[in-house]
Amino acid sequence: MSDVNDRGSIKWTSLMIPEHEEMLRKWWASQEYKEKPILDEQQKEDINARLQAAFHHSLPIEVTYHHRGEFFTAKGKLVTINAGKLILEDEGSIALEKVVDVVVEE
Repeated sequence: MSDVNDRGSIKWTSLMIPEHEEMLRKWWASQEYKEKPILDEQQKEDINARLQAAFHHSLPIEVTYHHRGEFFTAKGKLVTINAGKLILEDEGSIALEKVVDVVVEE
């Protein structure tokens, strides 16, 4: 959104009733939402192979994952994969179902 539109929205929000403000917030959030891509079986197998190689060779990885309409990246060494989660050193856990890409860094 441009600054002109933001300023206009901010300027008029003091005159809006709470229901209108909530509708406007939901609309802004829906405009920024990014869909998670649907991975086919080959892509899932490639990600799994990269995860296994990184785990067995103690290589750092960069994981791209989707969470609540946004894409995030996390970097680190893979500690373990269990119960449908990746656990990265210093990053915590990421659900496997949210992972969209893995890059093994050498």
